[in-house]
Amino acid sequence: MYKVAIIEDDKPTSVQIRGWVLSAAPDIEVQQWFTREDAEAAVASENYDLAILDIELGRDRHAGVAVINAINKTGRGTPVLVVSAMPATVYRGIMKALDAWDYLQKATFEEPEFIDTFLEMLRAAKNRRQHGSAEPPGEDLSIDPLRQGVPYWRGKRVNVPLTAQRILAVLHERKGEVVSYDELFAVVKSGRNRENIRKHVSTLREAFRELDERFDGIDNVPMRGFRWTGACRPDRGPAKC
Repeated sequence: MYKVAIIEDDKPTSVQIRGWVLSAAPDIEVQQWFTREDAEAAVASENYDLAILDIELGRDRHAGVAVINAINKTGRGTPVLVVSAMPATVYRGIMKALDAWDYLQKATFEEPEFIDTFLEMLRAAKNRRQHGSAEPPGEDLSIDPLRQGVPYWRGKRVNVPLTAQRILAVLHERKGEVVSYDELFAVVKSGRNRENIRKHVSTLREAFRELDERFDGIDNVPMRGFRWTGACRPDRGPAKC
């Protein structure tokens, strides 16, 4: 049986999330925690397959950060979904830096989006049990073999949101080929238009360039789509980053 921790101080919200989890996977064991102290003790002693948490617990506005750090210290690779009322524009980057799986801002998403994200996390948990953890290769691009979708560039994690991860996975799978806008629409949940796809690709480029300013490995093919090459800017270094 898979085990999920829900860490949320607002009991009605905790109950709602629990209901969504069980509607998606009725056989899962769900444990609910409402304070930072109880949550930290639980993640240290229990082997959770995934965790869902709020950032603010009671009067502690950043309790969720402490809990994520406690989860990371266990070394179990437990995927964490942050569900918080804190503005995503401010906190999504912080959560990415802490290796959170994704960030959903309260009042801006609906049950289907939550369930889609939860089921992706559950698939990662199942693959982890079946195949164990694996260190990402130390060169070029690798996509987490546990299907978490987390990309690594030369051994360093590329911090991008889940939708951008999905787009990158498609581009990388079709390396050297043009992936059309229509094909990329299939991997986004909302905003299925060219402008939105371009924004996600821009996010990918910026994330890679945070790791290596020479990166220029995603080509824009006018009127058609995008192509993954993994190359560098020729004026900044060798053909391969």
